[in-house]
Amino acid sequence: MTLEPAKLGELAASWAQEAGRLTLGYFGGRVDAEAKGDGSPVTRADREAETLLRNRIRQRFPTHGILGEEFGEDQAGADIRWILDPIDGTRSFARGVPLYGVLIGVEAEGQPLVGVIHFPALSETVWAAKGQGCIWNGKPCRVSPETKLERSLVLTTDEEAFRQRADAPGWAALGREANMVRSWGDCYGHALVATGRAEVMVDPVLSAWDSAPLLTILTEAGGTFTSLGGDITHLGGSGISTNGQLHRQVLELLATR
Repeated sequence: MTLEPAKLGELAASWAQEAGRLTLGYFGGRVDAEAKGDGSPVTRADREAETLLRNRIRQRFPTHGILGEEFGEDQAGADIRWILDPIDGTRSFARGVPLYGVLIGVEAEGQPLVGVIHFPALSETVWAAKGQGCIWNGKPCRVSPETKLERSLVLTTDEEAFRQRADAPGWAALGREANMVRSWGDCYGHALVATGRAEVMVDPVLSAWDSAPLLTILTEAGGTFTSLGGDITHLGGSGISTNGQLHRQVLELLATR
């Protein structure tokens, strides 16, 4: 069974919302988390939400591949692949902070087709399908038209992550040019850019499931998403979301040594 991109996006958004409702059953206070092999946290809610999403995909699209943060990859090499992060921002979620999201990316023959970010505790959903624009809570959305960094809001998840890296001087240079710098991070920062509420979000480290929806969403909202090196990819490593107008300047500043 195949669907048009817009219909596939609507379906993916509805499944993200369903998984989000499951996570809310665990949300609101401190949640016990375990450390995975890479040191990142995982909760029962992460696993249950990804299981729900996998079941929905398998029931509707049994030939599609799935790559998820918690349970790895099924049917590698399938023409259509779903990439899942059941809770992006598990550390926030586990402490009762509402800035966590359910992420779904869909690619066709290796190219991004659909992206969804759903924020269960905020009742916000941002999704996009290739060639169909970007939708925020049922209405079209666009990036900010701002052209000056000195009037812009710049975001990252954790400034300390830059201080430990070779590109720390670049982050400092970007911060000096910005009007405001905040750590409203993880997927929330990228959604703020896509919906015109911020101009720049910088993530020095991303996995494929963190970044899978972002290229589609930012592109369809009129913005730009690349790695810190300027590569156009939806499969992780690092990521910069901007309103497009500022992207080249941001890349140049981050390259400061």
